[in-house]
Parts: sequence; structure tokens; C-alpha cells
Amino acid sequence: MLGGIGRGQAASYRRSSGERRQQLKWLLAGSAIAGVGIPLTVWLSGMHGILAGLAAGIAGACGQLGIPVCLGVAILRYRLFDIDRLVSRTIGYAIVTGLLVGAYAGIVLLTTQVFLVHIPVAVAGSTLAVAALFTPVRRRVQRAVDRRFNRTRYDADQTVAAFATRLKDAVDLDAVQDDLAGVVAHALEPAHVSVWISRRG
Repeated sequence: MLGGIGRGQAASYRRSSGERRQQLKWLLAGSAIAGVGIPLTVWLSGMHGILAGLAAGIAGACGQLGIPVCLGVAILRYRLFDIDRLVSRTIGYAIVTGLLVGAYAGIVLLTTQVFLVHIPVAVAGSTLAVAALFTPVRRRVQRAVDRRFNRTRYDADQTVAAFATRLKDAVDLDAVQDDLAGVVAHALEPAHVSVWISRRG
């Protein structure tokens, strides 16, 4: 299985060019570091002495961290994932968590200190209230965060929503086809857009 993966990566590297090849270089560099570091650690661990132990520790650390570090560099340098989406999701869930924890603590304090409700009842009621608030709060917060930190996704969502509204009243198939191609090009920015429509009857 590993041999098949290696052959697949080698074939992908030969076919690749430009940025894709640079990404694969980082992956291959990490694999090479791990491939050398782990056997070297095993060999050095059989030797005695402080220097051999130190060298084995360094080689082991390099062998274990080679692939993750190189993958991290490739991901951050060549944007192998949408970093804006990750940032917006992290900020969104952090804000939602803070708001719900604050709401939970506030409801518990309010019911126990002001209305003198028993603590178990207050905790149960607060839990139900926070559970009911989670979905609407998350949607509103995520929409606001996307508007600020993930503008591309927010604009794409707005474009698709506007297209769906226009589609309700559309009757001209050619106009819908042109509108659909324009929306896809604006929202997703592909290299090429084509629309195939089956005309039957």
C-alpha cells in the first residue's frame, strides 16, 4: 500500500509544474527527513554515551516532526486550504462560546439570586435556554464574522441568494443560462464555465 502511495506521489510530481510541484517538494522533503531520521534514531540508540544519546534525541525529533513541519509550511505558504474560512470559523465559535457561557452564567445568577429559584432547577432551565439559543446565535455571529473575515464566502453566498431570487420569475431559458454562468464565474471564479442543457421534446 505504501509503495502504491509512493508511486502515485512520484507520478504526480512528474506531471506537476509550478506551485503544485513546490507543494510536493515540501511533502517529499518531510518524507525524506522522516525516512532518514527514524532509522538513524534506532541506530544511534544502540550506542552508549552522552553524545550518542543527544544525537539520537535530535534525530528522533527531526524524524517525528519532519512531515508535520513541512506540511505546515506547504499549507501556509501555498494556501492548500482556505485560511480565511478557518480563521472565520475559529473566531465565530470563540464568540459564540463566550456569549453562551455568559448567558448561562447570567441566567443562573439571575434565577438563583433575584428570583430565589433552587439551584438544580436554575441549572436545568439555563441549560435548556442556552441549548435553544445555540443555533440562532451561531448563525448570526457566523454571518457577521464572515462579513468581516471571510468576505469571499459572504459575497458568494449573497450572489447565490440573489440568483435564486431572480430564478423564481425567470422564463427565458437562454437568459437563465447566461445568468447561471455569470453567477458561477463570480462566486467560484473557475478557469472555465460551461452549461449543458438537455432539450427534450
